[in-house]
Amino acid sequence: MWCVAELNQEYIEKMEDVLATYEKPYNPAEPVVCLDEKPVSLHADLRPPTPAAPGRIAKRDNEYKRCGTANVFCAVEPKAGRHFTLPTPDRSAPEFAQALDTIVSRYPLAQTLHLVMDNLNIHGRKSLTDYFGEERGEALWKRLTVHYTPKHGSWLNQAEIEISLFSRQCLGKRRIPTLDILRRESRAWNRKVNRLRVKINWQFTRRKARAKFGYERNLLRRS
Repeated sequence: MWCVAELNQEYIEKMEDVLATYEKPYNPAEPVVCLDEKPVSLHADLRPPTPAAPGRIAKRDNEYKRCGTANVFCAVEPKAGRHFTLPTPDRSAPEFAQALDTIVSRYPLAQTLHLVMDNLNIHGRKSLTDYFGEERGEALWKRLTVHYTPKHGSWLNQAEIEISLFSRQCLGKRRIPTLDILRRESRAWNRKVNRLRVKINWQFTRRKARAKFGYERNLLRRS
């Protein structure tokens, strides 16, 4: 579902920047990684579920215990099929800094890492320098080339597709009661999709955007 509140100059420029990044040929020296967060409600069964058996369907009691919430940083390198799902207690700036450090550390030979994400207030240099200190935080930030999606443009972030995959294939309709179990299940799913190199075949291009939204390339502001 697309949500385009106002197709103004800023929206078009950010959309074109993100789409141009996606259109680049795969280059391991400049990987493109998309990042977003997913809140997860933690629930526990009050009564043990009844497993399926020959002639008997599985059953689960409709009552459950609320066990709080967690967050999952979901990142994907779509063209390489590399996946990162990192559960955390919350979606705070320190947790973002640690998650980003983990992701960047997986690309030690990259010249730069093109990072696509939205404009959430923690998605910036300050989160890194506050947590790691000015020197290390700045060094980590300089490893990135950041591409922000426009406001109301989360559909442009392929991490939204990653969240959908994770939600359906890993979480499903199960009740997960603790952060530790969520981390264990996330690691198992991560290993599987990384072993299979599950990629995302993104089809929406700048040319299609211009045709869909009816604006001309020459109307873009020159930098």
